[in-house]
Amino acid sequence: MIEVELRGWRPEDAPVLLDAFGSPDMAREAARRIDTREAALEWMGVWGFREDAQAFAVVVGGQVVGNVAVSNIDAHDTGWVSYWTSPHARGRGVAVAAVRRLADWAFRERGLFRLELGHRLDNPASCAVATRAGFPVEGVERAKLSYGGVRHDVERHARLATD
Repeated sequence: MIEVELRGWRPEDAPVLLDAFGSPDMAREAARRIDTREAALEWMGVWGFREDAQAFAVVVGGQVVGNVAVSNIDAHDTGWVSYWTSPHARGRGVAVAAVRRLADWAFRERGLFRLELGHRLDNPASCAVATRAGFPVEGVERAKLSYGGVRHDVERHARLATD
């Protein structure tokens, strides 16, 4: 398993975000365009001011290569996991290692009991990350997401602190 470090995002990481969100697949899924340093800093800032969330830069060999986060933490001690890696870091197990580390942190440090995540059915790479990180499939949510006016089914996965 590849070794990853999770740390907070820093202003000097803005070029990593610009590069990552410059990739067509990342740009398509972003809530808003991240194409300027200011937009990258705003993205980091949004994560920094949420009480119901925590995002981490994923670092391999001293280089930031992605993001993992838990958000929408609720009164039931449940959180929503999200992740991405820069195109050049994909296919090496980085996302799997980062999601595992995030889950350990969320269960131990935040005291969460349940972590959920979902991916579009047309994203088998994300499904592989979820499964390899210990998140079994729970079912399909029909037409859950909308990108560019197109609805997408989502496969939901979850992991419990007791798993």
